[in-house]
Amino acid sequence: MPQAVFCLPYFGPISLYKSLVSYDKVYIEAAENYQKQSYRNRQYIYGANGKLMLNIPVKHSGSKQRLKYSESQIENDFKWQDLHFKSLESAYRTSPYFEFFEDDIEPLFREKFENLFEFNLKCFKTTLDLLDLDIKLEMTSEFFKNYTEIEDQRSLIEAKTKTPFDIKPYHQVFEDKFGFIENLSILDLLFNLGPESVSYLKSL
Repeated sequence: MPQAVFCLPYFGPISLYKSLVSYDKVYIEAAENYQKQSYRNRQYIYGANGKLMLNIPVKHSGSKQRLKYSESQIENDFKWQDLHFKSLESAYRTSPYFEFFEDDIEPLFREKFENLFEFNLKCFKTTLDLLDLDIKLEMTSEFFKNYTEIEDQRSLIEAKTKTPFDIKPYHQVFEDKFGFIENLSILDLLFNLGPESVSYLKSL
């Protein structure tokens, strides 16, 4: 299988995992600068009132020097972890597989993290385990604008990037109210499809 480089998301959208399942080895971009308005610190879920953004507050340096993503710090004065897990619980408590995955997901929101990259890495590894994906991960040590030897999937981290393929509808908890909402967090897929999630991703 080919190899690729990805940016590390906060769980990440379905489009990122659709690409991810094509690789058996993935490089995580660990040398880039932190960038706002991306899936690095946000994910979208399907709440009772429609599409809901869960955003991790990040401390911003007072200097003009660009902040490394691997060094970015979480603003923990705001109890964002409690809010995010309560939002997930409220959105997915009645989904088919929330209770099946709850014991794996909840600890991520109970342990305090200072570093955004480290938190996201733990979320990412947990997600790979829940999807039962055996993908070897390796961190980059130097930033390259372009890659020639491996495929570059770093643009999938951008929240405004249009999904380049159709996301087939699957059952969602509140679809009777607002219809199918595509390309939400991978958690939306896991809680609704459970063990069928990988087969769904490979079918896209």
